Amino acid sequence: MRLNIHYTTRFDYEQAVSESQNELRACPATDEHQQLVHYHVTTTPSSRVLSYLDYWGTRVDTFGVRMPHHSLEVSGHATVETTLREHPQQSVPLLSLDDDQFRDNHLELLQHSPHVVWGKDIAAAARTCAMSGGDDVLAVVHAVNDYVAAMSYRRGATYVGVGVDQIHEAGAGVCQDFAHLAIAMYRELSIPARYVSGYLFTADDSTGQDVTVDEVEVETHAWVEVAIPTIGWFALDPTNNQIVNERHVTIGRGRDYDDVAPLRGAFSGPRHHELDVSVTMRRLAVEVQGVGVFGGGRSAGSEPRWVDVQGTQQQQQQQQ
Repeated sequence: MRLNIHYTTRFDYEQAVSESQNELRACPATDEHQQLVHYHVTTTPSSRVLSYLDYWGTRVDTFGVRMPHHSLEVSGHATVETTLREHPQQSVPLLSLDDDQFRDNHLELLQHSPHVVWGKDIAAAARTCAMSGGDDVLAVVHAVNDYVAAMSYRRGATYVGVGVDQIHEAGAGVCQDFAHLAIAMYRELSIPARYVSGYLFTADDSTGQDVTVDEVEVETHAWVEVAIPTIGWFALDPTNNQIVNERHVTIGRGRDYDDVAPLRGAFSGPRHHELDVSVTMRRLAVEVQGVGVFGGGRSAGSEPRWVDVQGTQQQQQQQQ
């Protein structure tokens, strides 16, 4: 699937800001399941954007504005191609999680982190899920995902920074809460788990269902990846009780939300401001040209082209 993504954040300040310094994490990753085709960042007022990969492998775009300004707008434009993921089926014994090398390789993702500090109730719930999964790591992983997915999706039930014990007690939250609770339960069971930030092509985050339209307004979404011996990383979306699919676009990974917050920074000026964030995703259709008359195959030299919903042709590009 090819998707165009337009991300915009705008700050409006009540008085002029003399300076701001910022870090943006909005660039889709390139990995075995998706390929970044194009990405660029613009800021208003204009600024020089410098980029680097952080400790977890997420692209960070840094920029500063050192002139008085009453507003700041940051836009990221991306095109990304995603592919279907294989669903692992093989049985992996729980004892394989005790392998010293496996634990050493994932140590940071087995411990508490700023948003994932859990107590006895979550530990007990995790052990109950482990019992239902028997001796199969993959079965336990699905049992935890099912348990967390039973929570209610409710905006306003939590806030950024709420502890996972409170989330568990309330039984409600939004995608980052579902992800944090799932991570806590996996780590309690010695299953390495990491937080994934990205986008989901859907009109409703609470269900994650596909849509018939080709353009939707979305919000940043969150899900989890767990490391399974002999299988590798396996991605699940506990908010929607789904296995991550080609409609999910990964931006970054880390221990929890703190490692992948979309935009953070500091400014010198009045404390109060207004914030507006928008993300639009457009699904492009593939159109194959040059179909041969004989045999029904593609003619030599013909290439697929991508066409957006407004009929504008987009030639396939190589990653810069």
